[in-house]
Amino acid sequence: MLTSFRKPLALALILAVTLALAGCGTLYVAQAARGQMQILHARKPIARVLADPGADAKLKARLEEVRLAREFASRELGLPDNKSYTSYADLKREFVTWTVVATPEFSVEPREWCFPIVGCVSYRGYFSERAAAKYAARLEEEGLDVMVGGVPAYSTLGKFNDPILNTMMGYGDDELASIIFHELSHQVVYVAGDTPFNEAFAVAVEQEALARWLKFRGRENDLGRYLNRRTRQAESLALVTRYRRELVQLYEAPIHESEKRARKNAVFSRLVAELREKFGAESALAAELDGRPNNARLASLATYHECVPGFRRVLAEQDHDLPRFYAAVRELAKLPRAERHARLCAAGIRAQ
Repeated sequence: MLTSFRKPLALALILAVTLALAGCGTLYVAQAARGQMQILHARKPIARVLADPGADAKLKARLEEVRLAREFASRELGLPDNKSYTSYADLKREFVTWTVVATPEFSVEPREWCFPIVGCVSYRGYFSERAAAKYAARLEEEGLDVMVGGVPAYSTLGKFNDPILNTMMGYGDDELASIIFHELSHQVVYVAGDTPFNEAFAVAVEQEALARWLKFRGRENDLGRYLNRRTRQAESLALVTRYRRELVQLYEAPIHESEKRARKNAVFSRLVAELREKFGAESALAAELDGRPNNARLASLATYHECVPGFRRVLAEQDHDLPRFYAAVRELAKLPRAERHARLCAAGIRAQ
């Protein structure tokens, strides 16, 4: 079953990985290189699109919003001032990549794939939906819990001046600005081999940045609604984290697999029921987790959100001064993985 990721994964440095690998998943690497080259060849400077009298008026209006948000990111947020997200590319498809996440049947931790330069990542990305589905089917045959999600954007950490993509245009203007803030933050701090740290940092920056963007644009009512949505999201994700802790204990219990499987089904059922009870029958998160129990879905949520409260605590300690916050996070990045996760992440689930 294909599910669109709400936030873009950082499929970092694809071309650099391609050049560094030797005999390690040659076909996988080749498709990544082809996909990246397609993006590079499709780019057009946003300024050129805006100046083109024949360009679509709606597209030009959206790209003008992008231009303003991009300027705000560097001027007001201390995010990199470079050519990233100053161009536009139409890839003629719905998503830029499709990402595969997998976990063992009795584990909440995702499988990792390791590469030179970028280290280990908890997903595997494909520029072809068919190829992603084929690989996911192989993992399912191994007995893993698997999910495949369409990805609207990713970051090469500024190495290739990433463009705005048509795949991002399905989002509203505020969400599009959030994507820009999120992806630029990966250029500020990136720890090879620690996807949860990198993504949670980017989410924390994105949240702070969007609140400031709405205030800057004089949209106080929208800011209030956004902050309420953020609080509601944090409450629902905290609930998911509580159930993940319960699953950890279950999976470590010395009981037969058949009983463990039955209890797993019961935990997921209770989680979905409680989400709907507390956040309404139309809860999007409940809908995403409904159906056959799937640890990979929980792992994907945790990758982005489980460490966010810790980063927001660090931001508050720095009086919401973003340059100081970035410096503090760089210091945390120097710590061993277990230590920084113990300081930042919920209940130390990811401290191992």
